[in-house]
Amino acid sequence: MPHMLGPIESEPFRFTLNTDGRPHTRENILAVGTLLVGIVAFVLGFIVSAHAVATALGIIGFAGGLFSQYVSVTTPQRSLIIMGVVGSFVGAVLGIAHGGFS
Repeated sequence: MPHMLGPIESEPFRFTLNTDGRPHTRENILAVGTLLVGIVAFVLGFIVSAHAVATALGIIGFAGGLFSQYVSVTTPQRSLIIMGVVGSFVGAVLGIAHGGFS
């Protein structure tokens, strides 16, 4: 049991969306963009006077998120995309509840 006596060397924590070792620039941009649009739509959904912008961003983020999910390659990308899609959906629903496009 020589491995029990020596120090354990572990890799430092490193966040990456490319868990398969290959670069996926387009897919990473789509994943992060979906997350950002979802966050903005979610926040604007709670502001009553920003209902039109929240609705528009929510719809754009939801549709873009579905496309991003379709072309995604790795699991971390899919995780970010789902968070963005849910945020976009909630932002769109809150925007519609506060008046939608009118």
